[in-house]
Amino acid sequence: MGNEVKEPKGARMETKGSAAPEPRRAVEGARTKHPPSKHAAAFEMAPNDGSDIPRNSSQQFKRVLTVPDLIVYGLIFMVPIAPFGIYGGVFHDSGGMPALAYLVGTGAMVFTALSYSMLIKEFPASGSVYAYTTRGMGKGIGFVSGWTLLLDYILSPVLLYVVASTALSGIVPEVPAWAFAVAFVVFNTFVNVRGVQLANVVDKVALVLETLVLAVFVVLAVRWLATDPASHGFTLAPLYNPETFDPAVVASAASLAVLSFLGFDGIATLSEEAKDGRRGPGRAMMASLAIIGTLFALQTYLAGCVSPDGAVFASDPNNAFYLVAQVVGGRWLYVVCAIATALSWGIFTALAAQTAVSRILFAMGRDGNLPRPLAKIHPKYRTPYVATLFVGVFTLVVVLTFGQLGTDTISLFVNFGALTAFLLLHVTVIWYFFIKKRDGRWGAHLLVPLAGLLVIGYTWLGLDIQAKILGLAWMSAGIVYYVVLRYVFKHDVKVGD
Repeated sequence: MGNEVKEPKGARMETKGSAAPEPRRAVEGARTKHPPSKHAAAFEMAPNDGSDIPRNSSQQFKRVLTVPDLIVYGLIFMVPIAPFGIYGGVFHDSGGMPALAYLVGTGAMVFTALSYSMLIKEFPASGSVYAYTTRGMGKGIGFVSGWTLLLDYILSPVLLYVVASTALSGIVPEVPAWAFAVAFVVFNTFVNVRGVQLANVVDKVALVLETLVLAVFVVLAVRWLATDPASHGFTLAPLYNPETFDPAVVASAASLAVLSFLGFDGIATLSEEAKDGRRGPGRAMMASLAIIGTLFALQTYLAGCVSPDGAVFASDPNNAFYLVAQVVGGRWLYVVCAIATALSWGIFTALAAQTAVSRILFAMGRDGNLPRPLAKIHPKYRTPYVATLFVGVFTLVVVLTFGQLGTDTISLFVNFGALTAFLLLHVTVIWYFFIKKRDGRWGAHLLVPLAGLLVIGYTWLGLDIQAKILGLAWMSAGIVYYVVLRYVFKHDVKVGD
């Protein structure tokens, strides 16, 4: 064709009806004693792209995201002010040491971030855990992991919209909650269809606004602690209280805090849109985790200093942080923090969640595990627009019809999906690198994922029994679907086509 782009010799992928040339040696493989795997070769690309994706131009994204862009995305997904909404529960479960719980949670999630980084370098493709387990452990396990991950990602926006719309409706009772939810879904779907660059701009604006609200609280809290006669001053109690310290209590609180970090893994779904798809997402994960952990610890430390015994919010733990904010800044700061939480969850974090789940649906559709139209890329905006529109419609229907179930029930599904996917992630690192490739790297490919398995496994065991029943039922349905697809309809999954 007249507009065909010439490719470097040996870089063209195998197409139907033609023999595949021997793939050229991958850059990463040339740096180690191990040759590139057949999976890495299947993602061969132009020499300077920075990561591996299929060469079918109709299924390629725009590579526009830098490491700072990915960091911003990760921060927005995790929400810099996330403790605002759950501070009361973390304070109670940690025995009055919320800052310690978040520091322990940050350290615990480092192992998961490291496992992600290792697999991203090997398989730099959209799809997150689904892509890694499919290529590292096989198509069957890969499908189960992707199906389980959907439980987290496809319901996360629903959870966020329900929380945000309900909160805003409480502040502005003249507007029904469903109206806020519809506005949020329509706006976010539009932004996601238009392209990841527009979403990146929205993310940056959101990060500035959330950081500004947090900065106001920090400044006023420090001033109050330093000057107000009622202040107990700066104390170590939020970090270590000898009267309540117990390793079991801290571990339990840390498991709750770990759930605040769910979302940093969404960075992995943007690997095919990153300028450096092999190293960029992994670096962004570690950086965003370090930044968000510091912010979580700082704000909960100051809140703990303002009310070391929790007396300020003893009668209303659900609004604990807002009541602390009211002490240091007045009623206006209470309202500002509450609105900031609602908007950050309902618009900005939900936008990031919809971005992530559309990429997972795209990857599963591209492989044939889900309907292939989900893998269609918009010819102008280079976004998975069919998957994005599906997520928007699905989310809106679920919010309007099942939103009354409440956030607790939806959270059961979300937490089970995320934590189970993390477990499969760590197993994949051990199986693929340490057992299958026998690379002998005990620290990186055995001890690190084992530590991650222990941390995530402990948190998984602490899930409500209802969460486990619902989650396992979802997994069972997925297994039945895959068996019928593969063995009844004889559908062969083509990884990375």
